[in-house]
Amino acid sequence: MHLYTENPLKFAFSQTEFEYSSEIQDKPVFGILGVPFDSTTTYQPGARYGPLFVREASYNFEKYNLFLDKSLNTHVQDIGNLESVPGNFNNTCLNLESVISSILEEGIVPITIGGEHSISYGVVKSYDTTGTHNMRDVTILHFDAHMDLRNDYMGEKYSHATVMRRIHDLEPRHIIQMGIRSASAEETHFAQDNGIDYYTPPEIKEDIHGMKNIIHKIKGPVYVTVDMDVLDPAYAPSVGTPTPGGLSPHDLEKLIFSLAGKEVIGLDAVEVSSNSIGDITSINAAKTILDFLFLQ
Repeated sequence: MHLYTENPLKFAFSQTEFEYSSEIQDKPVFGILGVPFDSTTTYQPGARYGPLFVREASYNFEKYNLFLDKSLNTHVQDIGNLESVPGNFNNTCLNLESVISSILEEGIVPITIGGEHSISYGVVKSYDTTGTHNMRDVTILHFDAHMDLRNDYMGEKYSHATVMRRIHDLEPRHIIQMGIRSASAEETHFAQDNGIDYYTPPEIKEDIHGMKNIIHKIKGPVYVTVDMDVLDPAYAPSVGTPTPGGLSPHDLEKLIFSLAGKEVIGLDAVEVSSNSIGDITSINAAKTILDFLFLQ
């Protein structure tokens, strides 16, 4: 081991397997995987650079959380980036399922950095593929400006705009969407007809305690997917589809902290299309991941 060095191509505070293997008792191990893929993006491209700039931004934070009065004591391994196939969702998804499946079979909880939102389908599908979790037991907690419930978008069945519809096809126990402020009539009716609960930013801001209670009441395993456009463009301008009227970082922080004690089987942070160091979107994405890790 070379002391006093760091690797900004890896997420801050991550360890090698050798460093944490002797310490593991009952604590989970988290594996960070970057997925540099943005081939179904329809507005602002660049999410393929998300894993790079989110990792770089992660070095901007302390290993101590003031609000939780807690130091980071979580076993985190940065696995690197997926070998994506530009322009080909199906092949990228096959590669992703293979890698996530191997991570799950090793007993590691995946944290995925996108890339655009379509990648979440490949991650969630891996739980059924490996049998590590039955989707009928899993609640999907979805933070987003958009419902992403279209059955197809511009003729494409697999897209950032259809990802939650494809995840719904996997028959999870429940889908809860928070931060929603943009949807088609078709998506809205589909959500209402299929028991998908969605909450808008005004509802969240007016009753943050009620929203936190909704998360507290989730039973069983939870998969968390965070599209960074859930934040207002004032805080996250570099996303695939920025939409005004969103949450603040403080709102999102409170909701993430509400996951304390929950059986979170995976988390992704997607749609970061930053292309420069210090971009606020990357900083907020890195903070969201760290906020979650501080809970462990």
